[in-house]
Amino acid sequence: MDKKESQNIEYKQSWRDEFLKTICAFANTIGGTLYIGINDNGQVVGVENAKKLLEDIPNKIVDLLGVVAEVILKREKAKDYIVIRIKPYEAPISYKGKYYIRSGSTTHEQNGAELQKFLLEKSGLSWESVIEERASLKDIDLATISKFKKLAAKRFPSATKEKSVSALLEKLHLLVKGKPTRAAILLFGKDPQKFYVSSYIKIGRFKDHATLISMDEVFGNLFQQAEETLEILKKKYLQTAISIKKLHREEELEYPEVALREAIVNAIVHRDYSAIHTQFKVYPDHLSIWNNGELTQRLTVEKLKKRHSSFPRNELIADVFYKAAYIEAWGHGTVKMVDECKKVGLPEPNFEEESGGMLVTFRKDVLTEEYLQKMDLNERQIKAVLYIKEKGSIVSSVYQRINATTSKTATRDLVDLITKGILENKGGATRGAIYMLKKD
Repeated sequence: MDKKESQNIEYKQSWRDEFLKTICAFANTIGGTLYIGINDNGQVVGVENAKKLLEDIPNKIVDLLGVVAEVILKREKAKDYIVIRIKPYEAPISYKGKYYIRSGSTTHEQNGAELQKFLLEKSGLSWESVIEERASLKDIDLATISKFKKLAAKRFPSATKEKSVSALLEKLHLLVKGKPTRAAILLFGKDPQKFYVSSYIKIGRFKDHATLISMDEVFGNLFQQAEETLEILKKKYLQTAISIKKLHREEELEYPEVALREAIVNAIVHRDYSAIHTQFKVYPDHLSIWNNGELTQRLTVEKLKKRHSSFPRNELIADVFYKAAYIEAWGHGTVKMVDECKKVGLPEPNFEEESGGMLVTFRKDVLTEEYLQKMDLNERQIKAVLYIKEKGSIVSSVYQRINATTSKTATRDLVDLITKGILENKGGATRGAIYMLKKD
């Protein structure tokens, strides 16, 4: 028996009818097992009326949920407990007219947009695939259609032959019974915000987390947003370094343009369009992108930095962007962001789930020689930090060698770098200490 509660395991010391919510949530998610007569620590405490519960519980599950569960009486150390196993159901299951799902080890009632999305998924539909009853083909932007045909010439050559907008949209599965879907309006609409007011991108420059300096909002369809967001970032928000290579003048953004483009497209493809807008925040030392919509159950933050299967929230939108060559390979966008940052010596982007969405953070390499000098570091410390940037870490013996100094001085300098928040000790005791750049 698993001793920890999880998404599909829960313990209760005694039975109460309100636990039917948990059983309902198991049925609506991935199934699960509810133990009655076991405490939160996984210890059997027993139930007194086991035989009666063995009769009552299955009947209540059938009568109030309309599902069948496996209910078993077990005994351990002279104590009875009950095991209730429920399989996942394809159809949505309700308890007293309300729908519940499991999230981690807790049970949540679905409401509003969450409930709508849940019911759509259970019916085999997605938010983007629903017909937009308020729209018609007159709401489709012909210029965007024309641009798509050119972009998709290699991956979707039949697109260039279609003279009819309706025929093209049908081939892309964006037209149902002659009506455009929500995805069609978002991708090719003249004014998607007329139908979905939050389907835009907001960009802000901040001095710190509380001080907004300037702001832009990017409207239009998704193709327009993808291009305009990058252009606005380049022209108004990000600094450009100029270098001369082989007699050619080259301009480089403070963050790799390829990585930024991947991040923008990734946000567009994976966003939950039933809720709040996407947010780009530019700070002096980092850039963050918050996108509404958590990862699917099949993905984790850790997997995003490795090659992984693609599970786009909006498959229709993702497919169109792939055909238009905005996506190079399914499931490789986040990996490309990591690779591009590494190429130019920047820290890996940070991926985390926050406030019901995904937060991607790009950071600058602030530890330049000029910056370190401003931090009142001595020459030995600056040389050591630059060494770590190149090699990845340093130990005391190497510090002594490159600086021609004593063990006592090396220890004092390295402890000072830790105190100033530049380094951290990854090795433990003094002799085994391995010093690396501190990660936020």
